[in-house]
Amino acid sequence: MFTPILATLGYVLSPDGKQVLLIHRNRRADDAHFGKYNGLGGKLVAGEDVVAGMRREIREEAGIECTSLHLRGTISWPGFGKQGEDWFGFIFVIDAWTGTPKMDNAEGTLTWVEVDRILELPVWEGDRYFVPLVFDRKVEQFHGVMPYRDGKPIGWTYSVVRA
Repeated sequence: MFTPILATLGYVLSPDGKQVLLIHRNRRADDAHFGKYNGLGGKLVAGEDVVAGMRREIREEAGIECTSLHLRGTISWPGFGKQGEDWFGFIFVIDAWTGTPKMDNAEGTLTWVEVDRILELPVWEGDRYFVPLVFDRKVEQFHGVMPYRDGKPIGWTYSVVRA
């Protein structure tokens, strides 16, 4: 039976759409994400729909309120967790928000990065496969499977819904 941990992952765009707010996970050496840059997000809680969960995570991590967000896709990550747990993520782009983003939180520092430079940073190896789809305007949505073993992706398959 497939009973993954459900999570959100959001990419907050700057008002001009050229930059994205990323977290540099640099606070705790025991963090599985330590040293990596990533979008914002986290686990869903019971009774929470994915949009409410994404909004809550952005509020908690960046201190801003999402006013426009779009589901870009989903990814199943079998074996991704520290103990080999399966994860399933809902990937969003947040293209409008209110407030002033925090520049750090308990997990790390937040920084604006040019969208086309994301993959130049230390990111999860698997991000290199799906991040281009997140920002591809010809793709309405993508839905993929990326099995992990020993902290590394061992495959990547996906379907695309064209815009």
